[in-house]
Amino acid sequence: MDEERGRLLNVVDVEATCWAGQAPPGQVNEIIEIGLCVVDVVAGERVAKHRILVRPARSKVSAFCTELTGLTQSEVDTGVSFAEACALLAREHQAASRVWASWGDYDRKQFARQCERGPARYPFSGRHINAKAAFTDAYDLRKRPGMAHALTVAGLPLEGRHHSGADDAWNIGALVLDMNRRNGWPQPD
Repeated sequence: MDEERGRLLNVVDVEATCWAGQAPPGQVNEIIEIGLCVVDVVAGERVAKHRILVRPARSKVSAFCTELTGLTQSEVDTGVSFAEACALLAREHQAASRVWASWGDYDRKQFARQCERGPARYPFSGRHINAKAAFTDAYDLRKRPGMAHALTVAGLPLEGRHHSGADDAWNIGALVLDMNRRNGWPQPD
């Protein structure tokens, strides 16, 4: 099975600016970290872990966001623009040709929202798998669990910091491999 047919999968997890309540006037949720884990579903292993810091253009990192993600305004200020991050995903991670997955639909929708605002081009292929829905089906659960709870259900450890995009993508990659071993991972079209 070659890459085009689904051997390599990009697992993506984003962290975005957030607040304890509503966004302050004039600010919007923006991606500030893109975590990416490349999974070789044929070999059954996670083969790469990447982190892209993204400099927000229309919001600031709140104290609540720093507490949740560990990211600070000064740290994300060193990141690339969102358009550059999308171009990097397309160029260096073959995002336009690889199947990709995220835990739920938030990440996919957040990318779509930000790309609609311009000037970034949507970097991903149309072949997205909702790993949370796949896990719920594979384990025959009534409710869709959060990623950390899913690790507990699967008997897997939480590696790294929860709500770190790179660490969460790595952990979701472990869940994808668990589902693949159980024949519960959907095969791409």
